Amino acid sequence: MADEITLSKGERTRQAIIEAAHELFVGQGYSATSMRQIATRAGVALGGIYNHFGSKDEIFQALVIAKHPYAQIFPVLEKVPGANVEEFVRNAAQIIQDELGHRPDFMKLVFIEIVEFGGSHFPKLMETIYPSAVPMLARFAGSPGGLRPISMPLLQRVFLGSIIAYYMTSILMSHASLPAEMRNTSLADFMDIYLHGILENQKS
Repeated sequence: MADEITLSKGERTRQAIIEAAHELFVGQGYSATSMRQIATRAGVALGGIYNHFGSKDEIFQALVIAKHPYAQIFPVLEKVPGANVEEFVRNAAQIIQDELGHRPDFMKLVFIEIVEFGGSHFPKLMETIYPSAVPMLARFAGSPGGLRPISMPLLQRVFLGSIIAYYMTSILMSHASLPAEMRNTSLADFMDIYLHGILENQKS
């Protein structure tokens, strides 16, 4: 309540527009949503919405930044327990799975970003969330555990890719007709492969 009191009228209106767009984009898709629908849901005159956003694209970019779960996840990951890389990654994966489990809208927003925009908003998102990620990444890089000589940006990209792949395939492979081994997986399974690969460790 205190936050609402400190917001100006313009800030409250902007927030209402973002919340309305979020509900509509997640519920019916980006293309099927009009500026008029957003204005109506937000309780704003259609002309008034343009005082805050120049286009539906601008609203979506603001929404992605405002609603991205990593803004909440990265500060938590900085304090994840783990004496080495493997413990850190496994514990981090569990926290991420727990947090994203409360955000069923997340993958819908990701799909919109990929399909509708070809990832064009991602650089701006990274610019916004990267400062929050730096402490976690430094922790990752400084953890003992026999890391292969792989660049940190690549390790980070594969880590993020594994998380996205888990949630995308969870949606695609949720039908009961598919084998249980494909349906009943966890993010921990993906992280195990991330850590150890698929080839059996053979000593020469």
